[in-house]
Amino acid sequence: MRDAIINIDNLGKKYSLRHRRDESYTTLRDALSERAAGLFGRARSRNGGDPTREEFWALKDVSFEVRQGEVVGIIGRNGAGKSTLLKILSRITEPTEGRVRIRGRVASLLEVGTGFHPELTGRENIFLNGAILGMTRAEIRASFDEIVAFAEIDRFLDTPVKRYSSGMYVRLAFAVAAHLEPEILIVDEVLAVGDAEFQKKCLGRISEVATDGRTVLFVSHNMAAVKRLCSRVIYLVEGKIACDDEVEKVVSIYLNGSLAPTGAEVSLDHYADRSGDRTAKIVAASLRNENGRLTETFSVGDAMVIEFRVRYAIEASTFSHSIEIANSDGVPIYHLWDVDAHEQKLNNVKERKIRAVVPDVNLAPDRYFVTLWVGDTNGARADRVLNCLSFNLEQANASLTRHLSKTRGLIYKRAEWSYHDSTNG
Repeated sequence: MRDAIINIDNLGKKYSLRHRRDESYTTLRDALSERAAGLFGRARSRNGGDPTREEFWALKDVSFEVRQGEVVGIIGRNGAGKSTLLKILSRITEPTEGRVRIRGRVASLLEVGTGFHPELTGRENIFLNGAILGMTRAEIRASFDEIVAFAEIDRFLDTPVKRYSSGMYVRLAFAVAAHLEPEILIVDEVLAVGDAEFQKKCLGRISEVATDGRTVLFVSHNMAAVKRLCSRVIYLVEGKIACDDEVEKVVSIYLNGSLAPTGAEVSLDHYADRSGDRTAKIVAASLRNENGRLTETFSVGDAMVIEFRVRYAIEASTFSHSIEIANSDGVPIYHLWDVDAHEQKLNNVKERKIRAVVPDVNLAPDRYFVTLWVGDTNGARADRVLNCLSFNLEQANASLTRHLSKTRGLIYKRAEWSYHDSTNG
């Protein structure tokens, strides 16, 4: 590709995973024997290798090119290799095999406050981070006022960043990366830290960067943002490219194909797309109609029953539970939280089944995805299982079929209408 600014050929990244033995502790004899075995590594490899180690390819045979001025979305489940790919492009880690060629300066926003020194002030960190990104002092000075205005930290400019909130941290980090005019901007899913207004501001800035002819690689689980910003999407599955095509096509494959398990009842013990500290684990989930029958298809206005089973590692009474429902664009529509529950929770249990009833699903016809969450009452996450269930919502009333659409509104709501003659005042 003649005007390609990024060329990636047969890229691969391998990690060596070490598995712990079943024993809960290691004796001095074990430690000495392992050290001695390390001295004879070649002999061990000839005799079947180390059973406690395993090779894991985070990326394998990845090849693609990006043209100057393109905004390319990179999507996939947790563990698909997205962050590994961006770290290689940002020169944070080296590939195991393959080749990467990049023309131009790269600015990366992979983690909140990457490259910041906590003891330095906001002002000092702007110059430090700019220098790390390869900018001259004159270039940083030229953009300094814009960076401060965008980050909205002028009152705290001379305060050490260790005293910043996470929101202030990410505002400043994004402002520096986005305003120092790199040829290539790499953005990972860090915008989720900011509030809604800040996210809107960031997305607007990314659009401006793309309009200026610079290249953007954008990783996100927010399909609405991906659709809005990107001209092309790369879908990664288990470290390999599953699809590289136009936005609508790839997002549709991602959502309707392999993102959610098939079936109205699923086992989640080994489901990969999750995060949390594992003090509780969601192990199964199902969708049912008001008669208790398993189903993946509902009509507008139907009642829906969502059930899921949770296994607890600590006292169950410390946990709360919630359900998020998003449409095919990844836009969250419903948020159900059991703080509203009037029923007494079971406390001294190792496992329990939770049941939430939505009396009327008044949404526009579409495909919807269910995310389940369990955490403590202060909001700390124990387990969040992303898009583990999905269902189709159809319009049973034929007279309304052509009127109900997510382009007219995401929620369909009935109202009481009345008419009065006002010709006589």
